[in-house]
Amino acid sequence: MTTLVTLSVIAITLLIAGLAFFLFVLGSQLGRIATLLEECAEIVWKIEGDAEAIAPGLERINNTGGVVAGALPLLYGMAEGIVTGATYEPEPEDAERPPALPAMGSRRSRLMEGVGYHPE
Repeated sequence: MTTLVTLSVIAITLLIAGLAFFLFVLGSQLGRIATLLEECAEIVWKIEGDAEAIAPGLERINNTGGVVAGALPLLYGMAEGIVTGATYEPEPEDAERPPALPAMGSRRSRLMEGVGYHPE
């Protein structure tokens, strides 16, 4: 009977030691979580402070957004009308293309003007 009592005491001691270790690890993790939550709370308070400056103009922003959202169907219809008239049609393969020209004509250098020389 003494061995049974001894083994029971050892088992209970190991159980208590395991629970103590578990609670120690759990406590340290909860401490880290509490620190992170405290930092998050500070960030949230800063965001709230920044948002207070926006609050007076928020109604105007919402009204403008409503106007834009109301105009979207009209803009979509206009865009559809533009797209149907501007569909791409590839040129025939046998068509002769003229040489490409610059959009602004001939370009002139401004390097000479930079040093004070004006050839005109």
